[in-house]
Amino acid sequence: METITLTIDGKPVSCIPGTSILNAAKKLGIKIPTLCNHHALPPFGACRLCLVEDEKTGRIMSSCVTPALPDMIVRTDSLRIKNHRTNIIRLLMAEHPESCLVCNKGNRCKLREIAAQLGISQTDLYSMPHYKPLEQANPFIVRDLNKCILCGTCIRADHELVFVGAIDYHQRGFHCRPATLQDRPLEDSQCTLCGTCVSLCPTGALSTRNTTFLGSPEQETLSICGFCGVGCCVSLGIAFDRVVESNPSHQEGTVNGSTLCVRGHFAHDFLNSADRLTSPLIRQNDTRIATSWENALDIITDRLFSLKNIYGPQSIAFLGSSKCTNEENYLFQKIARVFLKTNNIDNGGYGSGRSVWNDLVQKIGGSRVNALADLEHAGAIFLLGADPTQSTPVVGYYIKKAAKNGIPLIIADPIINELASSATLWLPINPHTELTLINGISSFLCEQNMCDTQFIEQFTEGFSLYRESLASINRKKVYAKIGVGEETLKKTATLLQNKKIAFVVGEGVTLQKNSSQCLEAIVNLSLMTGSLRDKGGGLYFLARENNQCGAEDMGSVPDSLPGHVSIKNDPGRKEWEGAWGTKLSPDPGLNLVRMIEEAENGNLKALYIMGENPLRSLPQPEKVRKALSNVEFIVVQDILDNETAKIAHVILPGAAPSEKGGSFTNLEGKIQGFEPAVSPPGDAKPDWQILDLLSVKMKNQKPFGSLKNIRKEIRKLIPLYVDIGKEGAWIKQTGQTRFFTSGKKGDLIPFCPVISIDYDASEADYPFTALLGSVRFHLGSGTRTSRSERIRNFAHKGHIEISFQDAKKLTLNAGDTVRVISPYGIVVRRITIVNTLREGLIFVPTGFNANDARNLIELSLLEEAISPGWKEVRVKIEKVEENF
Repeated sequence: METITLTIDGKPVSCIPGTSILNAAKKLGIKIPTLCNHHALPPFGACRLCLVEDEKTGRIMSSCVTPALPDMIVRTDSLRIKNHRTNIIRLLMAEHPESCLVCNKGNRCKLREIAAQLGISQTDLYSMPHYKPLEQANPFIVRDLNKCILCGTCIRADHELVFVGAIDYHQRGFHCRPATLQDRPLEDSQCTLCGTCVSLCPTGALSTRNTTFLGSPEQETLSICGFCGVGCCVSLGIAFDRVVESNPSHQEGTVNGSTLCVRGHFAHDFLNSADRLTSPLIRQNDTRIATSWENALDIITDRLFSLKNIYGPQSIAFLGSSKCTNEENYLFQKIARVFLKTNNIDNGGYGSGRSVWNDLVQKIGGSRVNALADLEHAGAIFLLGADPTQSTPVVGYYIKKAAKNGIPLIIADPIINELASSATLWLPINPHTELTLINGISSFLCEQNMCDTQFIEQFTEGFSLYRESLASINRKKVYAKIGVGEETLKKTATLLQNKKIAFVVGEGVTLQKNSSQCLEAIVNLSLMTGSLRDKGGGLYFLARENNQCGAEDMGSVPDSLPGHVSIKNDPGRKEWEGAWGTKLSPDPGLNLVRMIEEAENGNLKALYIMGENPLRSLPQPEKVRKALSNVEFIVVQDILDNETAKIAHVILPGAAPSEKGGSFTNLEGKIQGFEPAVSPPGDAKPDWQILDLLSVKMKNQKPFGSLKNIRKEIRKLIPLYVDIGKEGAWIKQTGQTRFFTSGKKGDLIPFCPVISIDYDASEADYPFTALLGSVRFHLGSGTRTSRSERIRNFAHKGHIEISFQDAKKLTLNAGDTVRVISPYGIVVRRITIVNTLREGLIFVPTGFNANDARNLIELSLLEEAISPGWKEVRVKIEKVEENF
């Protein structure tokens, strides 16, 4: 690429045309001071501290917004420039409160740092205080705008990184300040309280509200966020060997860059909850007593082998964790299969549609990497059954950015969400009609010959039969079923034609009725359009949990060995038998729901649970509780004394991600390693160490002893993870189909049959449809976020949302209490009236009130065609009269 050469402070430097003088100087290691510049934001030139002088013309200019020119001679430290910078800092400090000693920003304050570099301690100017009241109404952010220097960084972060637009400049002159529309509090605006503005603010104008710690952390350590499947890189502030602060790492190349969400930024305070487990416990006569690790592990070993010998391996089950590391899940399933000879293994990812996605991987014939940054290269983005602004907010930022750059965004959802304003087309479909919608769109495209013939011929089979099936679709019935007219569907097909489509799929699809068939239809459309092949196209699965993908890759599932080797695959299974030196059963084990069913029938005698809380996360909790009461021996290994831990016979205290090393695999397929930032509380241990000690007890074998040795075995045995432990590692794209192999070797991907579904008619006894879903303040069941003091203290209490029309019919007012009744249970909450729902639908947020929303749905097998799903249910609503 063509370059230009200029001279900065007597040193020549070459750069590409368009490079700013500021960035050219950085190449030489010359640091030009600035208060408003940040690598994640476009240059703005607000603070004027980055002034430099052009020696040829004498012109003074802002280096961050001035492009370098050929043969330019620039001075960054001339006396004239130093005087200008000094005066700017003196003026800023004259209006700045003298509160450095008690300011949370402390030594991280950019204004203080630059003032010290310039040798400015006193301004010798008349003080210009303009008092603004401290704003700390919400439990997340404190705004002390007396310290604001009007650099605009918070505003630009809001508009250009998270794409919300909640704040902007308000008023002029001395009264100018960043504020929301009509200067309302942040919590009353459209602000998502993600905290991105806090982490980018160069002064103490914005800070994290902290009731347990004041000041700057002693040190900062990089780690990976332990909440959703995005896997954000965070910088944890440490003081007194505990986490007191969480910020984005600001590292380029990370999935989140300089952004986070409200959970990742503020909910880390759950780590210091009083419910943390700190020592092993055993149950004796309905009383829990502390014990030694030696004794606890001896009891577990003796009881598991005793029950296995009496009732057989099928009487024992292991529930692994979509929150624990790859290394821990690998050891966990290995203990189950090698020592106790059982395939009864699953993880909490089942509740996010894990089994459905596993079937999808088998159909495609392998695992494929899809980087979120590639969404900017998609021909179109199709959002199905997902609201990433709530479940995985960083994904929402990527989608908003792509839409802002002109990429068509199509959203199919019964509920209007925050991405609606960014959408090219909104499809207000009826609940669980995505299957019919996709088949309808496919028939339009096929009719117009908008197919990638080359891709179809090279990588697929069965297209002719698929085309014939699409031709037989009665589109009038399609319009009636989905609730969207012919013109809208044609417009959708027109937007998608000749484009490589990125399908972003959430739990609205994976947890619905007919989820398997719906995903098959999405795969068919992606094959027909060749979307799997190109950068930016393909399938993006919004994993709910931080290591949902890794837990499955490591074999914490009943029907697959590590690396997605089917347990029924004789050659693959025999390879693992050779590697582990043991015989493995070819029969798939029990999944999570089947474990509960077998416990209910009295057939499950022992259950080892690591990092999951089924008593809070599963539907029909009383049924689950009753079933688990039949299990003779329950082990819970967790960080919190949660609902399930309270019924266990042995409780082992594990470690949170910030307290141990390991790796997570995010929803992109990126393997992210991390080291401990703090020590586990009390006598708690990292989960891999617990499992390593247990393995020694069970088999009297040499322990792994380190993560390095565990990773060595994973690298050797799982081709997907040949790069685990390396910086910047991704899963290795492998598979049996031709799509994953070079040349013409490998199987072809078959098109799935086109299936038409008849939808249930509305029931007079249950006239409403309740849709269950996440809100950004809680993750999943809320086991961890409910123990965050900040989340608990926030005003959002999980009120049920109802349309204006239905509220009027039922004579309900905002704040009224209602009783929502389904065939399976009852939820009692207050309501809020919204304009994002149409008549007949209500929205019940999950995670609140001990996650009572799960009372409404049936505990059913998600992969079965007759399953009603875990996402929606027919209900009736009764007003609860309150006596004051």
